[in-house]
Amino acid sequence: MANYVLVHGAWGGGQSYDKTRVDLEAAGHKVLVCALKGIGIRQNELHPGITLSDHIDDVLVQIATAGFDRFILVGHSYGGMVVTGVAAQLGARIDALAYLDAFWPEDGQSLWDITGEFEHNWYIDQQKTTPGLVPPIGGIDFEIIPNVVGLHPLLSLLEGVKLTGEEKKIPRHTYVYATDWQPTPFTRFADKAKADPACDYHECKANHHVMSDQPEQIAEILLGLA
Repeated sequence: MANYVLVHGAWGGGQSYDKTRVDLEAAGHKVLVCALKGIGIRQNELHPGITLSDHIDDVLVQIATAGFDRFILVGHSYGGMVVTGVAAQLGARIDALAYLDAFWPEDGQSLWDITGEFEHNWYIDQQKTTPGLVPPIGGIDFEIIPNVVGLHPLLSLLEGVKLTGEEKKIPRHTYVYATDWQPTPFTRFADKAKADPACDYHECKANHHVMSDQPEQIAEILLGLA
């Protein structure tokens, strides 16, 4: 039996992992779906001061509360920033790290650093109406769905990840790249994974939400890490 720690992306919450959690638990594993401050089921805690460090700390606290000594760590989309920060602190306890169509930063890089003009224009333009917060990209007439999808704190997209060397102790890495949506900011990380002999690389014929679009494939990949 393995322990899985699942970290969701920006704007939405842990419901994105509903099918994945069921599949992993059905195979006999324990699953922790983390909740990040200010988004998903924690929307009531949203404020412009929330940082990437706050989200990393959220995961660290929830792992400690769950009592997981060793675990498999999984991040989707913005969650890739968070799990990279967690890996830099708990790498020796992580059996595998999986990025699901996710950002995979180097030391000191913020999400801003590893996105382009398309994303930057959106983040900045939205400050006219929601200072310090960002609605989902492309959501011109976006309406918040309570406890499901809402605004995201801008500071968490601007703070850089701090690597320590601890992340190098993780024996297995996996990257899953969604091939069926554009424009995607994740091609560069797919290329990074393909060039890394220590990283298992998978392509998923899916939109960005690979867990709901191709749940069987995602379950198979993650179960293969146990």
